[in-house]
Amino acid sequence: MTTEAQDATVVMPNDDKMEAAIQQPPIMSLRLVSPMPPSVNHYLAYRAIMRGGKPVAMSYKTADAVKYQCAFADYVKEEAKKQGWVMSKNPTQHYYMDCDFYFPRTDMDCNNYFKCMADAITNTRAVWIDDRQLCERVQSIQYDKNNPRIELTIHPVDYIGVFESASQLEQFESNCISCNRYSRNCSLLKAAKSGYIQPEIVDGVCQKYKRRNNDDD
Repeated sequence: MTTEAQDATVVMPNDDKMEAAIQQPPIMSLRLVSPMPPSVNHYLAYRAIMRGGKPVAMSYKTADAVKYQCAFADYVKEEAKKQGWVMSKNPTQHYYMDCDFYFPRTDMDCNNYFKCMADAITNTRAVWIDDRQLCERVQSIQYDKNNPRIELTIHPVDYIGVFESASQLEQFESNCISCNRYSRNCSLLKAAKSGYIQPEIVDGVCQKYKRRNNDDD
């Protein structure tokens, strides 16, 4: 793993750079530009404390990480409001975070830069509930030594639970309506919507389906 030196100065993109990097986003997407965050090697530091008479390692955020996260979180909250982003209260709603990296050097690894940045977005409580909902995707890696940055597009995933799309879920649930389990708040359907793989559902067909009798109406 490459260790990169971090600049202690956090510089948020100015208006000119923002205009060049961001165009009008589609509905339900959030476009952001981040300066290069501290890498995982510079996110946390450790010190020894005494606990029960024994030295124990305790982690803490570095000064660079705190400074970056405070500045970036303020910017994210402002952009979320400006762009009309509405955060879902559904904890199983996942989001793609598509990233275009513009590194200042060729020896940098994009996998080292997600954690500090994602945590800063989570701390805003304006985009998603928890970064466990996040699906990071690298779209491109380029190099710009004069303006290193990460351009982000955040938007809901195409799939819903185990279903590839909303239409596939709609088709599956339309069949569930005639099943005698549906009126009892079927646990299989609920779990499938939350993304749980179940042996009772094979190739999009529920093996527990039992047509409801007219007497059950």
